[in-house]
Amino acid sequence: MAERLHELKRLIKIERDEDFAQYTEHFSRNNIQHRKRNGVTWFPVVISNTEIGIGEYLSIEIERTSNFNEAHQFTGGKPAALFSALDASAAPLNGTIKVLGPNKVRLQLSIDELPDWCEDGKLGLNLLFDENGYKEMNIALDKVIHSGNNRLAELRDIIYAKRKPTFSPLDSTLKLTGLNESQNKAVQKIIAAQDIALVHGPPGTGKTTTLVQAIKQILKTEKQVLVCSASNTAVDLLTEKLHHENISVLRLGNPARISEEVMMNTLDAKMMAHPSYKELKNYRKTAEEYFRMAGKYKRTFGREEREQRQLLYQEAKKIIAEARVLEDYIQHEQFVNASVIACTLVVAAGRMLRDKQFSTVLIDEAAQALEPMCWIPISRSNRVIFAGDHFQLPPTVKSKLAEAGGLKETLFERCMQLENSSVLLDVQYRMHEHIMNFSNQQFYGGNLKANERNKNRLLCSDSEFDLLTTSLNFVDTAGCGFDELLNPESLSISNPEEAVLLMKHLKLLLQNYTASGATQKKSVGIISPYKEQVQYLTQLLDADEALKQTAAKIVVKTIDGFQGQERDIIYISLVRSNDTKDIGFLNDIRRMNVAMTRAREKLVIIGNSATLANSDFYKSMIDYAENLSAYSSAWEFISQ
Repeated sequence: MAERLHELKRLIKIERDEDFAQYTEHFSRNNIQHRKRNGVTWFPVVISNTEIGIGEYLSIEIERTSNFNEAHQFTGGKPAALFSALDASAAPLNGTIKVLGPNKVRLQLSIDELPDWCEDGKLGLNLLFDENGYKEMNIALDKVIHSGNNRLAELRDIIYAKRKPTFSPLDSTLKLTGLNESQNKAVQKIIAAQDIALVHGPPGTGKTTTLVQAIKQILKTEKQVLVCSASNTAVDLLTEKLHHENISVLRLGNPARISEEVMMNTLDAKMMAHPSYKELKNYRKTAEEYFRMAGKYKRTFGREEREQRQLLYQEAKKIIAEARVLEDYIQHEQFVNASVIACTLVVAAGRMLRDKQFSTVLIDEAAQALEPMCWIPISRSNRVIFAGDHFQLPPTVKSKLAEAGGLKETLFERCMQLENSSVLLDVQYRMHEHIMNFSNQQFYGGNLKANERNKNRLLCSDSEFDLLTTSLNFVDTAGCGFDELLNPESLSISNPEEAVLLMKHLKLLLQNYTASGATQKKSVGIISPYKEQVQYLTQLLDADEALKQTAAKIVVKTIDGFQGQERDIIYISLVRSNDTKDIGFLNDIRRMNVAMTRAREKLVIIGNSATLANSDFYKSMIDYAENLSAYSSAWEFISQ
């Protein structure tokens, strides 16, 4: 146990170093234009506002002057640097992104005056390497390693199978309406758990619904629950569902990373709704006024002007100190009144939660989270509930060396080995049973059952429209000469001809759907494991007027971008097509499990069987499609 925890510290350092090396290489290899396309640089930008921020330091508002609304990787809480493209000798201004919009950020600096080069124009903003997560994981591991004779030490020993988890007798009379038998068993297990419990939720089995009902039950005996996940998307979904159940949720995290649907649950929104917020605003407004007046005095002025400037600064700081007392009071009230505090795993390490201890922490999508990251909230709790699916997306590990050392092994997988601690949700509500069954056989031992309402749901039942009367298609591009292309800059792969075929097939399917007389709008998701292919597909979609005219809402994303989502129709472009039968990234079959289980009514997979069939998994997938008469050659569609 101790060896594993010390090894994790070593692996985290390896991962951090690899992450930093990739970041450094990316910035040294790519010019500003390429970095702009990758969303790690904004250029040009202007400073549109300056004010006093936290600790009496400057906070500046930065806006893009071109490339409006383009996708980017800037997110709240991340470090960024303002730079000059005119003055190479000017040291960039490093700060932290506090507020974010599509074309605007607020950057918190650690200086009290801007250098002169900020007024010369040609400014840009670079995303910096983010060290915070690695620091917090190390702190959490140290706490676990050195804990003794306390609750964290007991949880550590249970998780590492040094002692057995304990449960109160299961209350089999607890049967909540709206939940199936396995979901009710999961709630019963959670309520009975004194140390640890796991909910194993395969795609479409109602994991979030189950967790929300379990949290409602927990709150009957506990005042507050901490809910965490590695992803903001999962935290937002739980926040939204809990809010709809009239549970008071405080959603922590930077507003820029939080969905619009749950914005009213954020700390900022709740503070703005507080009766004393108007008074706080007035304090800040007065302080800003003093700050602006002080800014009129430059250091080149005489002694009297400098003294006046200093007095104005002092007055501004005094008012800000008073504002902070009021702000802390309003903030404290939000934490006291919340039944659920929801945040990502790293945010659980933040200043606002540092001294809090919870009876229960629930970690959703736990199979996606690195072990050191999970220890952050566990160290603040008396018991832990894990929920997730270790046959879907694994944690992202950039270092091959760290991955080989076992950094991808999660606490969820470890705890799934603990006797009698987990419950499998076994009724699937999302998809047609033919879409479900391949994953069911490959990953879940055939234990999943399709709900009666959805198991035979199709786009159309009229045999005249054969594209609509089957739930699954594999379109084989073998022999078509559709070769993959490597982008030497991004090192990502695309397959333009496969992308064109996909769009042609999609248009044909949607034309059939319209011709069938159907009027209900259908949602469409186009997925590829490769960012380069996603970009190419997006360009094709943007340029296709016929697809723009369809009633369907079409979204193009990577597999990771579709985690936790679903669509009526899903297309998957597998991309790989080469003579060496190298499938690279596709070897991660858990990712493919995610991609293949997003569709409700129709799944179309496009790929080259000659390249793919070298893998047992993809050979089985192709055989499965053939057995359902769902296999076709791309040649059938190329000439159409």
